[in-house]
Amino acid sequence: MDYPWAIELLGFAKQYRESGAGYGRPAVGGLTLRLAPGQILGLLGPNGSGKSTTLKTLAGLLTPTAGECRVFGHQADSIAARALIGYLPETPQYSPHLTGRVFLRYCGGLSSLPPAVLGSRVSAVLSWSELEKAADRLIATYSKGMKQRLGLAQAMLHEPAVLLLDEPASGLDPSGRLILSRRLRELTAGGTTIVLSAHLLTQAVDLCDRLAILGAGQLLVEGTAQALLGVAPAQTPQPSRLEQLYLEKISHHG
Repeated sequence: MDYPWAIELLGFAKQYRESGAGYGRPAVGGLTLRLAPGQILGLLGPNGSGKSTTLKTLAGLLTPTAGECRVFGHQADSIAARALIGYLPETPQYSPHLTGRVFLRYCGGLSSLPPAVLGSRVSAVLSWSELEKAADRLIATYSKGMKQRLGLAQAMLHEPAVLLLDEPASGLDPSGRLILSRRLRELTAGGTTIVLSAHLLTQAVDLCDRLAILGAGQLLVEGTAQALLGVAPAQTPQPSRLEQLYLEKISHHG
């Protein structure tokens, strides 16, 4: 795609209505940032800082109260944008009476994948998520980590240009997190753009090209880990230094 920005948030604000009243306190207020194709942006911040709201709006599930959210130049809630997006929610829900393979075939049908390619795509994402041996078992028998990998597989099914992942490492053991990091890096090497939320700062340092720390719906700081922590590009930022920056920004804001 020729468009220079995979993700654009331009003065993005979102307020939720309170029962019997107008809008309450903003969940996100005036957020502006851009992400180039093939990069990974990590959204960091405490609970309630606006990470999930931002991801849901980029996925077209919520409408901005103000400002714009764009995916490769398309409004995020447009059909054109949704066709480019794969989304993993924070708490994916499954029918326990389906097998992993049947669930993925169902998702592929919803994504309008042609029958001629559906089977090969399902096989590919089962391999990608290392679920081949469990593919024909009921989801009710899956561990939490396996369900998380199944959610990643469905997000990847239609080969999206943009992946939106809400806490993708949740439920994964250390080896699973290493596999996830390796798989996501393979995707960005192929041009996929990824926006993810994370609580594990170590993973954010290792994985993300850019980091954005949110607090109470506001963008507190954004940039590369090296720039934020004041180290040379050739150096590896230390998680402890990111933790110090994170706590400093959050405490000053709150």
